Amino acid sequence: MNWDQIQGKWQQAKGQAKQKWGDLTDDDLDVVDGKREALVGKVQERYGVAKEEAEKQVSEFEHSCNC
Repeated sequence: MNWDQIQGKWQQAKGQAKQKWGDLTDDDLDVVDGKREALVGKVQERYGVAKEEAEKQVSEFEHSCNC
């Protein structure tokens, strides 16, 4: 699935993102609002990982999302 599709179906994708990144709050996911870079930033912030690691995790999510 590409990011445009995820962004278009963000309400469904939010549940899957919450499962993958349990430390992200509903407010975090509302702020992200389907924006890829915002999600990378939130993953970085909440999990204390480098940008490259956050990018990798978001890419994995992008490819495995069933939304």
